[in-house]
This record gives sequence, C-alpha cells and structure tokens, in this order.
Amino acid sequence: MALKTGRGATAPAFLVMDVIAAANARQAALPPGAANVLRMEVGQPGTGAPMGAVRAVERALRAGDPLGYTEAFGLRSLRERIARHYRDWYGLTVGPHRIAVTVGASGAFPLAFLAAFDRGDRIALSAPFYPPYVNILTALGMQPVILAADAGTRFQPTRALLDRLDPRPDGLIVASPSNPAGTMLHPDELAAIAGWCDANGVRLISDEIYHGLHYTSAIATAAACSPHAVVVNSFSKYFSMTGWRIGWLLLPEDLVRPVECLAQNFFISAPHIAQLAAQAAFDCGDELQANVARCRRSRDFLLDALPRAGFARLGPAEGAFYIYADVTDRSNDSVGFCARMLAETGVAATPGVDFDRDRGRGFVRFSYCGPEPDMREAAARLAAWR
Repeated sequence: MALKTGRGATAPAFLVMDVIAAANARQAALPPGAANVLRMEVGQPGTGAPMGAVRAVERALRAGDPLGYTEAFGLRSLRERIARHYRDWYGLTVGPHRIAVTVGASGAFPLAFLAAFDRGDRIALSAPFYPPYVNILTALGMQPVILAADAGTRFQPTRALLDRLDPRPDGLIVASPSNPAGTMLHPDELAAIAGWCDANGVRLISDEIYHGLHYTSAIATAAACSPHAVVVNSFSKYFSMTGWRIGWLLLPEDLVRPVECLAQNFFISAPHIAQLAAQAAFDCGDELQANVARCRRSRDFLLDALPRAGFARLGPAEGAFYIYADVTDRSNDSVGFCARMLAETGVAATPGVDFDRDRGRGFVRFSYCGPEPDMREAAARLAAWR
C-alpha cells in the first residue's frame, strides 16, 4: 500500500543547486592540468569570512566556551550590534527586542511567512524572483501571485502593477538589490510601495540581504518606510559568511512574540559559534569594503566584456553580484544553453527558468562574486565560444 506524502514532498528543485552539482562533477572529472570550471552559477562570495570574525571564533574555542543554546532570538550583544547597524547605515533607531537572529535568511523566511500569513493567503511578488520564496510559500499552503515585471521596470514591482491586483493580496515580497536581476528599488520607489501596502492592509516582506553590495543607487530599508514591514537580512553576502548560516529579521512589534515562539519550536537558536563570528564581522569594515570593490571591478568589467562575447542585452546590475542576460537571440532553452555552455567552455551559469518559469527560458544569470581572474577568464572563454 502506498503511503501518503505531504505537500512539501512536491517542492520543485532549486535548479542552481543542480547546476552546482553538474559543475562539481565536471571539475572532478577533469584530468590533471586541464582548465578548471569557472563558477558563475552560485551567489557565494569568493572571499571567506572576515578575519576579525575568524579570530573571534578562535578566541572562543581557546577559552573553552561551552557554546550552548542561546535565546531563541540570539545573543543579546549581537542583537544590540545589529540595532546599531541600523542607526549607522540608515539613521534608524530600532529596539534590539525587534531583532531575531536566524539560521540564515533561509531560516528567516518560513518564520516570517508563518507569523504574518495563513494557509490560503495570497502573497504577491514580481518575476523574476528568488525561487525559495515561491517554493516555501507553496509548501506552507500559501498562494504566490506573480507580477510580470520586465526590463522596463528594471524587473521590480511598481505601484502601477500593484494597482492592477484585484483582489488585493495579503502580502508582498520585494527584494532590493534583487536576485537574479541585480536591480534595486530606489528609495522613493520603496517608500511608495510601502505606502501602498499600508494603505491597502498588505504586509510587506523586504529581502535586504544584498545591502552593502550596491554600486549606482542608494539603499533604503523598508523598516524606515513602514512600521508594519518585515525585513530579512543575512551575513551571507556583504559579510561573506555563507556557510556560517546566520541571518536576522527586523520585526514589527505585532510579530515579535509570534516569531519568537515559532523560532523556539523550529530551531531553538541559531548556532552560537556563528553568532560570535557575526558580531565580530561588524568591526571588519575595511576588509568588507575591499570585497565590495572587487565585486564592483568585476561588474564593470563584465558589463563591458559580455556584450562583446555575444550577450548584448544585460540588466542594469545596480547591486548584489548578478547580471541577468537576455539570450533570446541565441536560445529559448536556457537550461540546455547553460548545459552546453558548461560542457563546451567550462563556464557554469544559472538558467533563467529557476527565477521565472515562463519567460526565464530566454534568460541566464551570471554571478560575478568569484575571484577576479576567473571572471576575466570566463569572459575570454565566452568570447571564443561565440
């Protein structure tokens, strides 16, 4: 007799993970001395955790710190440091009690969604989007409502797109800078969207994990635009700490206790050792800004080199470390196109269908957070492949 499976058993793959596996397999199969695979598929900084964070961990281990459970919302000292970060970066005063330290941004999303929404609620977001948004919402019994953003709106939602929604959704997810497009909601645009949400009783969830990695426009936090917004952030991107699995939520007052109860039951707490590293990372500004400068150089280089390699239609790449390329003049099968590119050039990139299940067949996402020499070599290989 077949046993029942749950809703989560039908969650689709996060395709970039499959691309990573294919790139790993190709690299492992290469003979000694062969040209290595160049990684432009994954949003993982080529730099490691800042040295101040590493030294903080070394000190804790040498001191014999038991590194046990913390409070569900994390170490008080880390939450105070995150609150100071909002004052330093945004001129915003927030109480540490509103900050929840989480197991990465990935651990923050289900906490936020479960606290803010009910099964059957409709949550709007623009395509292209970060795939786990939709996959987590669907697994939780919520209904994603996709807004078809395009190059004309810099792949971001607009008030005009939101005004067409009838009925109004229960929530809206925005991301600035965004994955995969690397575009931003400028401060006035974010304020307008937050105002629309408040006027229409729509809960705003703002993914701000790429803050700090912005090149042409100023950043703004949704927490400064609405007292009802939920902000998600992480130490993975700007702080270059992907494997430490540490992030945070900035919560509105009405969701503080609900999220705390969920966190207690789901995760107990984020890893103690990662919290110590994260707190120390805030004091590594020079090293972190040097990382941003490396990303900026790779961005500027690729925006010039990729068109000469046959990728003429590129998104603005205002922030994060992604370039979203329209490849419809070369293929309408981005999965096959990326597989062939990996096989024939050794350059790994992510097919756009991971981010937009309809129009993504004509798009490819290039990540440029790897080593600078690799980005230059990738452009040379792609130019020769053309």
